[in-house]
Amino acid sequence: MGRECEVCKKTLSTGNRIVRHGLAKAKGGIGLHTTGITRRKFLPNLQRIRVMENGGVKRKTVCTACIRSNKIVKG
Repeated sequence: MGRECEVCKKTLSTGNRIVRHGLAKAKGGIGLHTTGITRRKFLPNLQRIRVMENGGVKRKTVCTACIRSNKIVKG
């Protein structure tokens, strides 16, 4: 359950951090060159909030996208 939205099941995704050096061709250089690629994580923006559920209040870990789109009812 860790870093996961309890409503939409959004979890971490991975990508790359790309480092480029050099001057762009449009600015008179010879172009940008990739000098390093490092793996990185994109973590979801999770908040622990009180949610109305089955006539009661329960704490859930929900992403901000679900909070903004009214997929849950705050309690």
